[in-house]
Amino acid sequence: MSTGIHFYEPRLGHGLPHDPFNAIVAPRPIGWVSTRSASGVLNLAPYSFFNAFNYTPPLIGFSSIGWKDSPRNCQETGEFVWNLCTRPLAEAMNVTCAPVGPEVDEFALAGLTPEPSRIVGVPRVAESPVAMECRVSQIVQLQGADGTKVDTWLVLGEVVGVHITASLLVDGIYQTAAAQPVMRGGGPADYFELDPARRFRMFRPT
Repeated sequence: MSTGIHFYEPRLGHGLPHDPFNAIVAPRPIGWVSTRSASGVLNLAPYSFFNAFNYTPPLIGFSSIGWKDSPRNCQETGEFVWNLCTRPLAEAMNVTCAPVGPEVDEFALAGLTPEPSRIVGVPRVAESPVAMECRVSQIVQLQGADGTKVDTWLVLGEVVGVHITASLLVDGIYQTAAAQPVMRGGGPADYFELDPARRFRMFRPT
């Protein structure tokens, strides 16, 4: 047996100062999700369990540990908007992590501007260079391999509208690094930026 490998069974604990699971599956895009409650209160919250899942129709989703404002609002209204978190917006994004009550508008809390969307009734973050308007397609309570339900909810949405700042399109190609996206890493406070100089290209076999 190799002594150069740290092995653990999650159910028995990892035996480390900080759970490495999130650090291994990283860096992850941030699901900065804006929603509106049925009573009209705005909510803006970042989720580190977020990604894209399908091309046609385009589907994105975020996972909430606990039945929080975002999944509840999504269930009530059937809509949400994903906003790209960029390096200049990182501090504001962090403010929206605050554990505040459902009556608190995180747009106002973080000093951000709610910009009306084109299709859905939920506003996007005006300061963000990219946003995707979504209609909820599924809300799924996750479960373990043994079928036991866990207090985590996956919200999937079909993208029905996309906003992109024109300067991020060069010859019609979206410039990922130029947008300065912020990604979640490991540890209690690690985030990452993209370095355009580290880009490399590979084309799929034909």
